Amino acid sequence: MTAAIIYSLCALTAAVCSYLLLQAYRRGGYRLLLWSGVCFAGLTINNLFLVCDKLIFPNIDFSLWRSGSILLSMAVLLYGLIWDTES
Repeated sequence: MTAAIIYSLCALTAAVCSYLLLQAYRRGGYRLLLWSGVCFAGLTINNLFLVCDKLIFPNIDFSLWRSGSILLSMAVLLYGLIWDTES
């Protein structure tokens, strides 16, 4: 039961961070906020896969989906940090 609460709170925290970052991007227009918000959206998906993997469907292995979502999330953030420049 404790694990379910912790996993759910992690997913909720990542979703709130994503929402706040994307709202700040909409108001301010700084692209780093956009890339960070998209990254946190991917982290939210990763946490939802973790909930599915550990709690909802314990017999199904979601580790490949989790690895793919975290890799894509970090790649988006790295793109925003390194190659996307403010104009």
